[in-house]
Formats: sequence, C-alpha cells, structure tokens
Amino acid sequence: MAKLNDSKNLGDFILATRKRQRLTQEDLALASGVGLRFLRELEKGKETCQINKIFLVLRSLGCSLYLEDKRDMN
Repeated sequence: MAKLNDSKNLGDFILATRKRQRLTQEDLALASGVGLRFLRELEKGKETCQINKIFLVLRSLGCSLYLEDKRDMN
C-alpha cells in the first residue's frame, strides 16, 4: 500500500505500477480509454488531471484508491 500526499506521489505510483506490469504508456492509455497525453501528464504529477480519468487508469492497472479519515483514528 502506498501513501499518497499529492499528485506527484500519485503519478510516481502509477508509473511504477505500469512498469512493473511491463506496460507501455500507449498500452495503458488504450486499455484505460484515456489519451496518451493525459497519461503522460498524470505520470508527471500534473495537478489538474481529471479525477474520473485517474480512476479509469487505476482500474486498468488493477489498483484501488482508499481514503482514511485521520480524525476517526482515535
């Protein structure tokens, strides 16, 4: 499990996961239904990427995104 604090961490996670799965950016973009430019910007940590497209990419990689409310951790 990876802790994501910002868009750069998310991009790094997606890049590393894609490479571990031996996928090219083109392969992942096609499988996710997103454009190649979007995927490249996402992996670089662009802050204005569309969240719905991020979920498409994560699903294509077999990943889920979990959130926790630190206020509930008492």
